[in-house]
Amino acid sequence: MSMFETTTTTKVVRQVAFLPLVAIIFFSVSGGAYSLEALVSASGPGLALLLLLLVPVIYGIPIAAITTELATAIPAEGGTYEWMKRSLGGFWAFQAGLLRWINSWVDMAIYPVLFAGYFSTLVPILGEGEVVFFSFGPFQLDLRWLTGVVLVIIPMALLNIRGAKSVGDSALLFTVFALLPLLIVAGLGIWRLIMEGANPFVPFMPAAEAPGTAIAVGLSVVMWCYCGFDRVGLIAGEIKDPGKTIPKAMVVSMIVIIATYALPIIGALAVPGWDEWYAGSFSDVAAVLGGSWLAGFVTIGALFCSIGLYSSLLMSSARTPFVLSRDRWLTPALARQSRKTGSPVVSIIVCSAIYALFAMGDFVDLVVLDVFLINILLLMNLVALIALRIKQPDLPRPTKLPWGWWGIAVVGVPLVASVFFLMYLQWLDYGAIAFVILAATLGVSLIAYLPARWYQRRHQTSALEPVNALAASSHR
Repeated sequence: MSMFETTTTTKVVRQVAFLPLVAIIFFSVSGGAYSLEALVSASGPGLALLLLLLVPVIYGIPIAAITTELATAIPAEGGTYEWMKRSLGGFWAFQAGLLRWINSWVDMAIYPVLFAGYFSTLVPILGEGEVVFFSFGPFQLDLRWLTGVVLVIIPMALLNIRGAKSVGDSALLFTVFALLPLLIVAGLGIWRLIMEGANPFVPFMPAAEAPGTAIAVGLSVVMWCYCGFDRVGLIAGEIKDPGKTIPKAMVVSMIVIIATYALPIIGALAVPGWDEWYAGSFSDVAAVLGGSWLAGFVTIGALFCSIGLYSSLLMSSARTPFVLSRDRWLTPALARQSRKTGSPVVSIIVCSAIYALFAMGDFVDLVVLDVFLINILLLMNLVALIALRIKQPDLPRPTKLPWGWWGIAVVGVPLVASVFFLMYLQWLDYGAIAFVILAATLGVSLIAYLPARWYQRRHQTSALEPVNALAASSHR
């Protein structure tokens, strides 16, 4: 049977086991320390390392804890969309789903371009603007874009169509190739630090940088590095034994992510010149520590990092239009699935086409929208958690936050404070344009609800599988 044979049913197959889920979470959140070099030059070695160890406590762990309770209580596809539907109803569910999908348009376009950028260090002709076919406004079709499409977008779309198991298994392989070069850098560098008796936390901050600026820049970057744990909810319907697998995978992936951020940075600090680091300096550090072979290996690792990020994020991102279509907010064509694996074939293809289009453009200003929407969705998750505790206190929760409302406060207060502080930093960086872009996006989402609701009323059928049945089946 061909993997392209589709069905209109909306059942999913639980096929993602523990280790593949750890790898998927790793790439949904991190991918390793690639591009974190600029954090050190902006904030200083000591502050950068401190933030990498501290921010998970006030931001990353709360996101993971909230997601774990919700995803194990309602282990169905859709994440924030499904949680808002169960807690606050269709209007807020639609907003969550549409905003999640819009956010992916900007976010996902980064990784094929990033891959091509790393690849251009090996093949210079692939550099930005080297071979341009045509330009139109913010869009530019060049050889660099074509490389991203041919080597990332198309192959990873085919991999995702093969199913969640293929994505998870490949993510394990990508993890090895992405992390091994940086682990070698970490090992060689830490050994040199030990032999020289050097302290990687010194100096704590750059002498020429104002403390407030160093802290603000560092927090902004590191919070971004820990914000993807809630994507597990988007694929919860495809995870084997979610009540046990999700919490274990969250704990292990958190440890792996913190270690793979901090250890390569510590090792790299054995090489002088951290004040001039930029995104990509790991290759220069690797050349000093191990020679040209290690520098090349780091570049290859960065390529696998980009592929792994794109593949895992495509898997979760494609589930958003799938669930919107399943509930008839969008055309039912987007709910068509592979008969063999249950993967949302049409949704994957449509998302891939959108991401290829955005990868062609120069949308630097839209990065601020990415940050805003991610954090709005995180606040929605917290609201859904609280609302479900009130409305459905007897809902089975295999992994429930302890200590009742105090437990929710322990994770909720630092998360809310972090989100609003990050929004404040966006205001400082981008000014009023940041909120203009956000207001325009929210306005489009609010207006889109009216035709979407009209369409849903005309086309919704009783054949759709109820969420309660999905949730109940996972607890058997």
